[in-house]
Amino acid sequence: MDVGADRARLLQLLTERSFARRKVVLSSGRESDFYIDCKRTVLTAEGHVLVGRLFLHAIRQACPEALGVGGLTLGADPLASAVSLTSFLQGHPLAAFIVRKEPKGHGTGQWVEGLSSFQPGDAVAVVEDVVTTGASTLKALQRAQAEGLRPTHAFALVDRLEGGREAVEAAGFQLVSLFTRKDFIP
Repeated sequence: MDVGADRARLLQLLTERSFARRKVVLSSGRESDFYIDCKRTVLTAEGHVLVGRLFLHAIRQACPEALGVGGLTLGADPLASAVSLTSFLQGHPLAAFIVRKEPKGHGTGQWVEGLSSFQPGDAVAVVEDVVTTGASTLKALQRAQAEGLRPTHAFALVDRLEGGREAVEAAGFQLVSLFTRKDFIP
């Protein structure tokens, strides 16, 4: 795997397919003059492969003890899937998990899907497509922690550089991003 080539190609795809200069209201309620819809890239076959390889590489570097990967639905679902698949193909599988926005409305009322693959205290990585304020990332980190997992790091495709990193780090976690706002708007 050529990390530099994969990173350059993923940035090209994100720029072409996911990035737009236009006024939008973000999930945080803030207004912005640009938008990055990572799902437009990640849900392509090539984007899925690149995200899986790059996030897995970053996870292995920053928290090699991680036994799983997941995050808040819906943005993290394809990211966790890509990393889990890639890890299996490389012979060192990481299980995936999904953090719900609300507890399951029937049955067990679960907040986290995939817990059966883990033991209490297992180290996990949380993935996120775009970090703005850090609220969604923190929700995933804290919910995983409340369910007995031990998240140490969050990994974002894009950090908008709008306070999210600081919020995540103030809560005691590390944030690693593949790209930042500066990669799209120099």
